[in-house]
Amino acid sequence: MATAVQKITLSPSRDIPFNKLLLSQSNVRRVKAGVSIEELAEDIVRRGLLQGLSVRPVVDQAGIETGMFEIPAGGRRYRALELLVKQKRLAKTAPVPCIVRDSGIAEEDSLAENVQRAPLHPLDQFRAFLALREKGQSEEEIAAAFFVSANVVKQRLKLASVSPALLDFYAEDGMTLDQLMAFTVSGNHERQEQVFERLKVSYDKQPYVIRRMLTEGAVRASDKRAQFIGVDAYVAAGGTVLRDLFQGDDGGWLQDVPLVDQMTADKLKAESEAIAAEGWKWIEVAPDFAYGHAFGLRQVRGETAPLAAEEEASRDALQAELDRLSNEYQDADDLPDAVDERLSELETAIEGFDNRPVLFDAAEVERAGAFVSIGADGQLRVERGYVRPEDELPAKPETELSADGEDERAMAAGYEGPEAAVTAEPDADAEEDEGVSPISDRLMTELTSHRTLGLRHALGERPDVAFLAALHVLTLKTFYHYGSDSCLELDVKSISFGTQAPGLNDSASAEAIRVRHESWAKALPKESADLWEALQAWDGDSQAGLFAHIVSLSVNAVYEPWNRRPRAFAHADRLAQAVDLDMAAAGWKPTVDNFLGRVTKARILQAVAQAKGQRAADRIEHLKKGDMAAEAETLLADTAWLPEPLRTVGQPLTHAASAATEQQHVEVGDESTAIGGETAMAEDEPTAENETAHDAPHAIAAE
Repeated sequence: MATAVQKITLSPSRDIPFNKLLLSQSNVRRVKAGVSIEELAEDIVRRGLLQGLSVRPVVDQAGIETGMFEIPAGGRRYRALELLVKQKRLAKTAPVPCIVRDSGIAEEDSLAENVQRAPLHPLDQFRAFLALREKGQSEEEIAAAFFVSANVVKQRLKLASVSPALLDFYAEDGMTLDQLMAFTVSGNHERQEQVFERLKVSYDKQPYVIRRMLTEGAVRASDKRAQFIGVDAYVAAGGTVLRDLFQGDDGGWLQDVPLVDQMTADKLKAESEAIAAEGWKWIEVAPDFAYGHAFGLRQVRGETAPLAAEEEASRDALQAELDRLSNEYQDADDLPDAVDERLSELETAIEGFDNRPVLFDAAEVERAGAFVSIGADGQLRVERGYVRPEDELPAKPETELSADGEDERAMAAGYEGPEAAVTAEPDADAEEDEGVSPISDRLMTELTSHRTLGLRHALGERPDVAFLAALHVLTLKTFYHYGSDSCLELDVKSISFGTQAPGLNDSASAEAIRVRHESWAKALPKESADLWEALQAWDGDSQAGLFAHIVSLSVNAVYEPWNRRPRAFAHADRLAQAVDLDMAAAGWKPTVDNFLGRVTKARILQAVAQAKGQRAADRIEHLKKGDMAAEAETLLADTAWLPEPLRTVGQPLTHAASAATEQQHVEVGDESTAIGGETAMAEDEPTAENETAHDAPHAIAAE
């Protein structure tokens, strides 16, 4: 005989006036979580009460109902309604939908309502946002409706736009949210699925590996080629930019590399045509030149176009205003926005006056050329006025210089050069009445030998003049290539770099040297004959600064396997200590190209351990060489770690080494801090930190 199925009876529902409700101490929720009471109240105003309250009749000591009802489940909704009543946006007697229960335990009702509530899967939220977007709501409207930022909505929409195959895999818990976030770097579903297939056979499926696979071969927006052509122009030409909404990406990645190269070449060509129109004999064009590409070439110097009287007056007025504002606010901690903006305008305007075009002699232009390339900052770099040795004019014989008065002393002594001089000693018995004959070469040599010794002794007694003479000849050979204009047998040799290190020409040191060299060149007279008087007129600091610059160009601490120079390297170490050289402060950072990708895995791990601690090294030990080097580059980016050949004796291994030793908890590859990650996504949701406190004793319950 079949057993009859017992029918259940659901608790009745009814509308109860708000002023007949009160919170129950049986509510199990004590910890604040979820959206704030204020936000929940606004949501009720927008959509109404989507879920009724679970209530129980309040009875007196005799068990008789008092007409009041307590709320063991739904306390936050009650408090949101209470806030609306206080704001006079809801009547005190407004009916509230309730489920009335009169059996069971109140705490059980509260616990069941909270425990049995299934959280929404993140993918459902992504798709819901996408459905709202497709129905015409803007990202800002969606953000306002759900009390999140517009950026959070963009992130959710980006996640919803990943390949459906990958979303299905994520829905089945086949990948983590951090991995799904990494796939959003590329909007190409086919590319996403290709990388996904590669991951299936790879043991390393970390998010940074996914990002690297999706962007391999792309050009970073921070690359000087991208800055030169402009990302907007690249996009307008049909190029695609990969962006990462969940991590800093420095502007993203330009995916169409051939387009980048073509646009770079086209723009350089157009710019070089304008330079060629100036009349230069030759133009060399390239995105980049090797460091030292102009070694051995003489650079002619033009003169800056003078300012007109009106321009000079305008510049003086701007400078006076800049000086006045600078003095007025020199002690201010924070500049007013208007003043800060004005100072910037003044500096820009003055710089425009100072950076006037340089005018070159037409004859020099006809035999000189220019290099056209891209600077490290992505701006056009034009290096004008370089003369190749084969284009130099034939050197004048030394005797021809006497016509200009440079050999007047020799002429006064009767010496007229090798053609006029007697090549053999005159006979001792020669008659005196034969007239004044030229001094013989031998006698001239003997006399000038005495004079040379006299000069050596006198110069040795005058350090100030000796310094000036040395500065004079070194400046001649560095800036004029006319060493014969000096009687000092000093030379300065600046080596070229046979092996070009990656990024050498764009390094901070190379750029600083170039700017400093150009600055000194502008300060020197155009003609070498005027150099001595010019240097003599300079103050000591200016002379010393130029001397330091020239001497610095002669430094050669380059290791060459065929040229063993242990003592030179020992001196380089002492020199580095003397100038307190810090290669990290000079801008060098370890990258895959310049170090990490060219050493063994053991050295990579050693570097990470030294800079970030052993635990950090252990976290990447399992990676393949390429991935290990790339991850190490990220880890070492801000540590100032240097390989041994770049370290200066006496300086710490890294600026962060001591901190890394104490903090061995470094998390390698941890992406939980990424915006929109599983941790961050929870943080994106509004909290109840600003929940209104109530004085009533029963207000302890949260829900």
